[in-house]
Amino acid sequence: MKKQISILGATGSIGDSTLKVIRNNRALYQVHSLVANQSVDKMMQLCQEFEPKYAVLENESAANSLKKLVEAANLPTVVLGGEAAIIELVTEREIDLVVAAIVGAKGFLSSLSAARAGKTILLANKETLVLGGALFMAEAKAHGATILPIDSEHNALFQSLPKRGGELSYEGVKRLILTASGGPFRGYQRQDLEKVTLEDALKHPNWSMGAKVTIDSATLMNKGLELIEAHFLFSMPVEKLSVVVHPQSMIHSLVEYIDGSLISQMGAADMAIPIAHALAYPQRVVSGASYLDLTKMSALTFEEPDLVTFPALRLAQESLIAGTPYLVALNAANEIFVSAFLAQKITFVEIADKVAEVLDRVVMSANALQTEEALLEYDQEIRQMAKALC
Repeated sequence: MKKQISILGATGSIGDSTLKVIRNNRALYQVHSLVANQSVDKMMQLCQEFEPKYAVLENESAANSLKKLVEAANLPTVVLGGEAAIIELVTEREIDLVVAAIVGAKGFLSSLSAARAGKTILLANKETLVLGGALFMAEAKAHGATILPIDSEHNALFQSLPKRGGELSYEGVKRLILTASGGPFRGYQRQDLEKVTLEDALKHPNWSMGAKVTIDSATLMNKGLELIEAHFLFSMPVEKLSVVVHPQSMIHSLVEYIDGSLISQMGAADMAIPIAHALAYPQRVVSGASYLDLTKMSALTFEEPDLVTFPALRLAQESLIAGTPYLVALNAANEIFVSAFLAQKITFVEIADKVAEVLDRVVMSANALQTEEALLEYDQEIRQMAKALC
């Protein structure tokens, strides 16, 4: 029987890669539902190709437009609109796998709803863990949900960690090492970064991603968020988490063991690979990605990240140590300032500078942030604070 897949963020880069894998394995997977923000034309194309049971657009006006197109084409898809519809959709009993790839904090509630429904969640939404990692993982455990990471780094760690009876084991693990490409500005100094343009920042050397993640990669905030994700996904203390810059993006992360062994996962810089791994786990399927020819590879190099020129990674590390209020503030402020940079309201270097300014103002106690309502209310407070600094 085909596995029923719900794809949250279907029109984004993760959605594209997921559908690429499904196209290569149509006998194994059925698209149950597609979720996006407001991309009517692209969603209509996907409805025509995959005929999902449901298509949901968060923007209700866009959903109404899509509904008219779907009805005119006599497609069987039911079109829904609004965030509440997304949150309810992921609890559908017939869904086997939920791909959680909505960008930003907007993906938190739908991921949490899927966890409470006991679903197998292919998690790409970083903010679910940065904003509410402790709550999300506790709810997943309480309701028997399975979390399979599809960020390339966390999937690499998942593949490189030992398994005991099908469950992850940390026996003999010394530390987890996440690799970073260094982004388009690796080797730059502060004075160089002050001159970069939006066009420069959107040119990632190795990966094809959405605008927000591409800017996060350029500031190294993306790696900071991934460090926080690793802490919650793998219950790993911050002192056992590290980052190394690996410009070739061939090794996606490493696990170091107490005997001196290093086990890593290698592959092309193609998100179809970790997605295929998670879709089929514990089996394997064809991803559609290219295969590495080891004889044609250049040297693999590694270096320490520059935390002075790229302070965003340091801010993420410090926020993880400081606790939940700082993690919420880090994520919310970064989203606002990245959006401001994309709108060309602030400069590239101001992104991290202004995030640091917001973090300096944090006074909230972690004890006051135990529920999703409290987390999201505080998230909105921080966003208003950040907007005032743009």
